[in-house]
Amino acid sequence: MHRYQNISSPVIKRLPRYYRFLGELLDKGVTRISSRELSSKMGLTASQIRQDLNCFGGFGQQGYGYAVESLYNEIGIILGLDHSYNAILIGAGNLGKAVAMHMSFEKRGFRLIGIFDNDKQKVGTVVRELTVTDLDELENFCKDHKTDAAILCVPKSAAPEIAGRLYDIGIRNYWNFSHYDLSVRYDDIIVENVHLNDSLMILCYRISDANAGSEE
Repeated sequence: MHRYQNISSPVIKRLPRYYRFLGELLDKGVTRISSRELSSKMGLTASQIRQDLNCFGGFGQQGYGYAVESLYNEIGIILGLDHSYNAILIGAGNLGKAVAMHMSFEKRGFRLIGIFDNDKQKVGTVVRELTVTDLDELENFCKDHKTDAAILCVPKSAAPEIAGRLYDIGIRNYWNFSHYDLSVRYDDIIVENVHLNDSLMILCYRISDANAGSEE
């Protein structure tokens, strides 16, 4: 049974934004904020913010607004950031190294415990204080270390075989940079896809659309 039932995807996708903005307010020493003030900072309506937060219970007080630290902590719990899920990363190329080095896993509910690659020149190198392990050792490693999630930073062509191996050893949670659609092949997994090219194309569309409007 899920903790929260029937929460829409757009609401869930806004939660990290709330968490980030509230964290920035905390850093500035802000202790409370109204939904109207929060809306002006986030570009959402006050009504939308209240509706979103009401999905998870009442956090604000009429005439007072929201206690910033309390709401920040509550959203962190809703997101599951109080957990420490063990994650492994497959692919120690440029993208994999960037993800490993620059993501604050520990603050986002995860602990990176292993990095794998099949390139013999990368095996044995150290990334984020972890020694890159030969991909041939994947199954043995996961038998010895509880693994909750896998991060795929591999080419699309390599993803099907690697995903199959991960699935066969019981891994059902994925952060997927590979552009291979795991959910088509496996219907009992949790996957968050990251399509950087798609995002860049959407930016291109929005710039083109804005330029077309200015030329009318």
